[in-house]
Amino acid sequence: MPSQYTLYPNFPNPFSPSTQIAYSLPKSSKVSLKVFNLLSEEVANLVEETQSAGTRTVLFDGSGLASGIYLYRLQAGEFVQARKMVLLK
Repeated sequence: MPSQYTLYPNFPNPFSPSTQIAYSLPKSSKVSLKVFNLLSEEVANLVEETQSAGTRTVLFDGSGLASGIYLYRLQAGEFVQARKMVLLK
C-alpha cells in the first residue's frame, strides 16, 4: 500500500495523442482528476469518485485537442497537486 498521496509524471510526455497518468492513494479518498488548458479552462474530467487505497493509472486521449501545454490536477482528500504535460500533433 502507498504511504502517501502521489501524482506521478504522465508517460509519455510529450505525447500524441494519448498518455497515461498515474497516482497513489494511501487511504480511501474522494478523488478528482481533471485536465485544464493554460487559460484554466477544464478540457477533461477523468475521475470524479471515491476510491480505495492503491495506485491507479488513467488513460488520457487528447486527440480532440490542439497541440500545446496542458495541466492535470489531482485532488484527493486534502491533497492537491498539478503537473504539466505537452501535446504534440
